[in-house]
Amino acid sequence: MEIPRDIDPARPVLIAGPTATGKSALALAIARAQGGVIVNADALQVYENWRILSARPTPDETAQAPHRLYGHVGARQDYSVGHWLREVAELLQGPDRLIVTGGTGLYFSALTDGLADIPATPPEVRKEANQRRAAGEIGALRAALDPDTRARIDLQNPMRVQRAWEVQRTTGQGLAAWQDATPAPLLPLAACQPLLLEADTDWLGARIARRFDRMLAAGALDEVRANLDDWDPARPSSRAIGAVELVRHLRGETTLDEAREAATIATRQFAKRQRTWFRARMRRWRPVAADAF
Repeated sequence: MEIPRDIDPARPVLIAGPTATGKSALALAIARAQGGVIVNADALQVYENWRILSARPTPDETAQAPHRLYGHVGARQDYSVGHWLREVAELLQGPDRLIVTGGTGLYFSALTDGLADIPATPPEVRKEANQRRAAGEIGALRAALDPDTRARIDLQNPMRVQRAWEVQRTTGQGLAAWQDATPAPLLPLAACQPLLLEADTDWLGARIARRFDRMLAAGALDEVRANLDDWDPARPSSRAIGAVELVRHLRGETTLDEAREAATIATRQFAKRQRTWFRARMRRWRPVAADAF
């Protein structure tokens, strides 16, 4: 894979984009050509139990360049953007140029815009929020948010709504107010090279389908089977796209073809949400055509 010719080997690189656009491949190409440490910025790839379904770099790829923050978090462990930012802060103190890549927009916004120091959610509040979301009360949680927060977050994302509700319930202050008190960022955009991979919908849809087929061929079904006894759909680690669909298949509720189709559709919908988020929040990033590499 060729890399953009004007990438400065002395400055950090950020690579964002929808799922399946080739972010990891571009990061590896840059690391091989110029050196650097590849740092994960994907909220699912941090979990140890989803190597295949989260599209984590393969052992062959991780042998070609240093990779950090991949698969280092247990399936039952809490992990937030705050955890991630603290770990990246430590890596920034090291001698190596960082190549940060992934599809979790909140990680990048925290890194380049700063992150509010919000107190941790108490276990009892988290338990209540989980129960209410599981009971289908996401609309009530959404309605309880202050107007500024409702105007700022993705109201169609149940986890974002739950997080905002937890903050408000725990602190008595809306998430938007906390964000407005955000400290200086660790890595301002002006100090790095931010690349946003973009792709045509049809091109990406076909690529998503092919990638899921490769996941199945690589053992995704066995990976889900290994997680089945301890399966809890409420855990953040269980949000790997394809996991729910393949769990249903293993429980005899769908055929494998039906599970494959459902997972492919879910991935395309996820990519659409990512594109919308990136276009709204990453207007200062350099757009790069995914099919150019």
